[in-house]
Amino acid sequence: MGGRSRNIDRSLLAASGIMFAVSLLLQILARKVPGFGDWYARRVYRVMVGSMGRGTGIFSFALVEAAAFLFVLYAVCYVFIHHREGKRILIRAVFLVTGLFLLFTVNCGINYYRNPFSSYSGLEVRKSSLDELKSLCQQLTADVNQLCGEGILRETDRKSLGKESVKAMKGLGEIYPELAGYYPQPKPLIWSYFFSVQQLCGQYSPFTVEATYNRSMPDYNIPHTVCHELSHLRGFMREDEANFIGYLACIGSDNEGFRYSGYLTGWIYATNALAKADQEAYWEICGQLSEKAWEDLRHNNEFWGKYEGKTAEVSNRMNDTYLKLNSQSDGVNSYGRMVDLMLAYARSK
Repeated sequence: MGGRSRNIDRSLLAASGIMFAVSLLLQILARKVPGFGDWYARRVYRVMVGSMGRGTGIFSFALVEAAAFLFVLYAVCYVFIHHREGKRILIRAVFLVTGLFLLFTVNCGINYYRNPFSSYSGLEVRKSSLDELKSLCQQLTADVNQLCGEGILRETDRKSLGKESVKAMKGLGEIYPELAGYYPQPKPLIWSYFFSVQQLCGQYSPFTVEATYNRSMPDYNIPHTVCHELSHLRGFMREDEANFIGYLACIGSDNEGFRYSGYLTGWIYATNALAKADQEAYWEICGQLSEKAWEDLRHNNEFWGKYEGKTAEVSNRMNDTYLKLNSQSDGVNSYGRMVDLMLAYARSK
């Protein structure tokens, strides 16, 4: 029995070494070889989404959430039973970590080094004047106000949320071929409190190729969030670009709730940028926004305000570090670049 156990340990260590070496090689190729990240995202990652994504998409619940729960339960039981066998526990822990690192690399990490979405979209991203920013804010205000009475996500919309989001993304794929392809339906976390305390609206799981979202957050947030997460399944990992793609998908949707979510999210980003450039113009725009929209924004602030604290701070720092490790040098500040893309899109129209 002891010999068999040692053979298993050797096999696990060998497999760990191979997985780590493959992951490291792919990371180096993505970072050092021009064009590799783009080729991988377009040729290899699409196949991963079409295979793994279809497999995990069979389940109506978030497989990553169930797997995490079962893993924690198994790990506690395993350590309790084998607590005197530290070497065995360590070997299996190394095997698990290197396996997850490989999944992260092939389903996410390499994609950080693909060409940006703006290079495929034909949009001219450049410095914009204050007048252009004001004009964008005024147009977004008019769009939000027009949808306020009917655009809130209704209970019936929640039931068809997955289909509507996939439809919106596929519609966008007809305009931008890089966004065309298979999309699994996004899935709500059953225990959304886990996201709320981290101040997270949603997350893409590279381990199960799933787009997940916080079902507890205010309604207007949800459509944009799910489209944002689905954009990661086309290999666009940068948060500012995912925000912009989610915005485009929502405002191009046939569903009023989706359009409202897109326009109001865009309004927040654009007016935040305006507030830094011209306070007087910012307050003038704010005064034009519908009271119904302000109710949604106040509700949103109240919801997230309940979860502010040490956990949210730690989560934000971890997210910032994660983005910088994957060559988003501005960290969480990179979210602000969405406004430049919105301005470029407005100019194209």
